[in-house]
Amino acid sequence: MQKLIEISTNGSGLYEFTDEVAHFVSASGVRTGLINLFVRHTSCSLMITENADPDVKTDMYEFFSRLVPENMKWLRHVCEGADDMPAHIKSALTQTSLSIPIINSNKSGRAIANLGLGTWQGIFLFEHRRHAHKRQIIATIIK
Repeated sequence: MQKLIEISTNGSGLYEFTDEVAHFVSASGVRTGLINLFVRHTSCSLMITENADPDVKTDMYEFFSRLVPENMKWLRHVCEGADDMPAHIKSALTQTSLSIPIINSNKSGRAIANLGLGTWQGIFLFEHRRHAHKRQIIATIIK
């Protein structure tokens, strides 16, 4: 079972889409298995990180901005802007796919209960470009 998830971004940052994944899993009827998420782009990535404190998103963004800054004079791939090659590097340092267990847990009655995530974990698209983009993620449920 597959679904194409589209996320519109407004520029660099982390965009949570845990609920959309959880609803897809819940609607599938699959109670145990695995969901694989794959982003179809080279200048953004996927991440599981804390979703309770918004400072985590801010700190994560700031860390990667300092780790891979824009305008490094030695970069050759600059035809698409100063943020393009740093975006590719950030994507290579993170992940383009995630696998999350689907567990048989109906205790809370919430769709998210079927994802094997920890209490404070959320699923995020990490946009590495400054401008708005429409990103595509292929979600595949493996039973």
